[in-house]
Amino acid sequence: MPTILGQNQYGKAENRVVKITRDGDTHHIKDLNVSVALSGDLDDVHYNGSNANCLPTDTTKNTCFAFAKEHGIDSAEQYGIHLARHFVDSQPSIHRARIRIEEYAWERIAGSDAGSNFIGADEVQHSFVRKGQETRLAQITYSAEGDGGAKFEVLSGLKDLTVMNSTNSEFWGYIKDKYTTLKEDYDRILATSLSTWWRHNWTSDEQRMPQWEKSYAQAKKHILQAFVETYSLSLQQTLYQMGSRVINNRSEIDEIRFSAPNKHHFRQDLSSFGLENEAKDGAVYLAADRPYGLIEATILRDGAEQRIPVDMTNL
Repeated sequence: MPTILGQNQYGKAENRVVKITRDGDTHHIKDLNVSVALSGDLDDVHYNGSNANCLPTDTTKNTCFAFAKEHGIDSAEQYGIHLARHFVDSQPSIHRARIRIEEYAWERIAGSDAGSNFIGADEVQHSFVRKGQETRLAQITYSAEGDGGAKFEVLSGLKDLTVMNSTNSEFWGYIKDKYTTLKEDYDRILATSLSTWWRHNWTSDEQRMPQWEKSYAQAKKHILQAFVETYSLSLQQTLYQMGSRVINNRSEIDEIRFSAPNKHHFRQDLSSFGLENEAKDGAVYLAADRPYGLIEATILRDGAEQRIPVDMTNL
């Protein structure tokens, strides 16, 4: 039976690009993990082994580092836009480029108050400690295919943002059958580790480009504020409120998708030891890492098309 070639792509994955910018004695760090995937007129390399249309993956790696020097890294999104545009516009055989980026954040280490800075420096501005919160994400896809001409799709996001409400959460009124053992809870811990992507409605240079750094900071702020301010009767309700808050406050974002594994905290029965363990008195819980409930949802601006793939966030 004959076979035909389906979807394919290639590139160099997980290029660890670190750019230091020096502003006098003050240094700034951009720490990225960059993966490149290219597709286009690549039938011959699969069918015949001809590399005539194949840009080496080593070249894509070198380009990642060269562009960090030539163009700098104002933001993960802007850097990815430069790369994606270059691969498609410079190579006739490449019709689509996808740049996926993880960004690791650093913050400054403050010096001591004793005035004992070395070699006479007034203030040290080049020492950092890795932040322990989320990993920032970006994915930029640039395609020359289609009737609409070349277009971008820019997704931003984050993963491993672990949050907890120690009260103001309930769970009751659910379906019960002969296998149900979970007790209704009117004062529970709600905790999750968020993974989320959001899609910007900027698609070409004909539109005003978002301020990527501000957009990310504001989206994260609205996610966290909604988590704080929602009295939760379900994690699904909380996700919807977080997504709605982002879309209602950020006009550049049309779609956001969440994957939220429940970080279960089970209140322990201590009655065998003559101890009550009620939430209202400050309870003791078992933090269980697995199995866990996995709650996922996409929230859209009214009239927007759902485009973020489901499998970008789920197991």
